[in-house]
Amino acid sequence: MKFLKVSSKSSPASVAGAIAGMVKDGAPVNIQSVGAGAVNQAVKAIAIARGFLIPTGVDISCAPTFSDIEIGGETRTAIRIAIYVHRISAQSSSSCLGPETSDGGAHMGGEAS
Repeated sequence: MKFLKVSSKSSPASVAGAIAGMVKDGAPVNIQSVGAGAVNQAVKAIAIARGFLIPTGVDISCAPTFSDIEIGGETRTAIRIAIYVHRISAQSSSSCLGPETSDGGAHMGGEAS
């Protein structure tokens, strides 16, 4: 299985473009990250890719798993994230973004700034 390897220095926008492109091509998308910073960049990329894809009638979700891998003769724990693709109808596309506030913005909790 091939993985998009994301590091802490990866650009989330670039990774998001790769994810969206693979989804549009029908290719399976699996991401591998080692370390908290890399996982952070991967999750941001998934969120950005979701924003790219929803207007096209496609939504994505993900499932993380742990995997022991070998890097430079050392065993490390990686987070592998499988991306799942969901076709959405025009009616449900606005509801996939989560609850909205009265001003149309997504509700994040707490007070508005």
